[in-house]
Amino acid sequence: MEMVDELQEERRDVQRWGDYGREVNKMGRIAVPMVVVAALQYLMQMVAVIMVGHVDQLSLSSLAIATSLTNVTGFSLLSGLVGGLETLCGQAFGAKQHNKIGVYTCSAIISLLLVCIPISILWIFLDKFLILIHQDLEISHETRKYSIYLIPALFFGAIVKPLVRSLQTQSLTLPLLVSSGLVLCFHVPLCWALVFKSKMGGVGAALAFSVSNLFYLILIVFYLKFSKMCKNTSVTISMDAIIGIKEFFRFAIPSAVMICLKWWSLEILILLSGLLPNAKLETSVLSICLTISTLHFTIPYGFGAAASTRVSNELGAGNPQAAKLAVHTVMFVIVIEAIIVSTTVFGCRHYIGKAFSNETEVVSYVASMSPFISLSIITDSLQATISGIARGSGWQHIGAYVNLGAFYLFGVPSGIVLGFPVHLRAKGLWIGIVIGSIIQSTCLSLVTGLTDWQKQAIKAKERISKVSSIVDDDIETRE
Repeated sequence: MEMVDELQEERRDVQRWGDYGREVNKMGRIAVPMVVVAALQYLMQMVAVIMVGHVDQLSLSSLAIATSLTNVTGFSLLSGLVGGLETLCGQAFGAKQHNKIGVYTCSAIISLLLVCIPISILWIFLDKFLILIHQDLEISHETRKYSIYLIPALFFGAIVKPLVRSLQTQSLTLPLLVSSGLVLCFHVPLCWALVFKSKMGGVGAALAFSVSNLFYLILIVFYLKFSKMCKNTSVTISMDAIIGIKEFFRFAIPSAVMICLKWWSLEILILLSGLLPNAKLETSVLSICLTISTLHFTIPYGFGAAASTRVSNELGAGNPQAAKLAVHTVMFVIVIEAIIVSTTVFGCRHYIGKAFSNETEVVSYVASMSPFISLSIITDSLQATISGIARGSGWQHIGAYVNLGAFYLFGVPSGIVLGFPVHLRAKGLWIGIVIGSIIQSTCLSLVTGLTDWQKQAIKAKERISKVSSIVDDDIETRE
């Protein structure tokens, strides 16, 4: 009898490990392409900085300020808002309600285009804001010019981002990978031609970015139109899509708050570093730390996207245990990734700074910051992945409250105190971010661990049924 029990236990163990293996395979097919997509899109901005840096100091300074402000006020906001689609489209796909994916996507496009209008007006008058906060007059005017040429990219992004998220929630990541690669190959020579050959400088880089985003949109639309995989999820303007705007914003706003709050806190501390003694050194070191953190973030971003897709699909399909398995699997993988990368960064601490600067003082300062960079890599990995789980489940509002408390009640105030009164300078500012990240990751991990997945699956079913009844009632009213 005992032998039979042992054999059954062994079979269960084999089956359990087989389930984990299959889940890792499913995650990998989504995560790896999304990591590459994120890295390729980040390289588009890097290309502009590198090329404009060879023009003159004024162009580089205005580009740096414009990139920071347009990311904070525009592109980060769109990226955050479109996270609402990961709940709606992902769960609809899992429930095999493919027609709703196109409706939700259209709702998101309309919503983001409306949001772009006030943002573009802000960018047109950006120089007034910069002069108001006592920025250099010449830099302010150049920043405004750069921002104006980015307005088309903002509107193209409002269309392409929902389409990209829609494909992601259906695990159609290969076309995103191919399209992003083609766009980068197109962007590099175009940017070079406009910056140097046409002698447009920073304005040329902005125009190249806008044109490249248009090319990206054309590629995605071409795939959606001619792919057999998308024939049941076509995006068309309808009354259902307009009705769905309210439902989209219900998830989009907390999603944007959750994503943007940390992004904005980083920008605040980078700006504050300009008030420190020897501001040039402190700002340079913080910029290097931020670059390292951003480059690494592409990895957990990809796994967060995979977690969102897998969790939303399984909840939509009414499989809470499969959703729970997906969460356990992605958390295990991301913890291993975080340990490996953070250990590598710490081990290479005396060499990392040399990749960004030849000045001994900068290299030494970056080496002293490496323990805190390593800590932020671990917390960023957890945060990005759990945020993906939150978007897939539909509890973005909890993540928004956690981020608000973690960074604006603890992180930013701690950074200011450590950076200025305690005189830790840039190190103190970054420690503040690490404190906020540790609180954030701990709280989000507890929320994830205490989540009732059976309840989440019921909520997903009710959400889809509710939208179906609204659409059906609307059709009956029109008839």
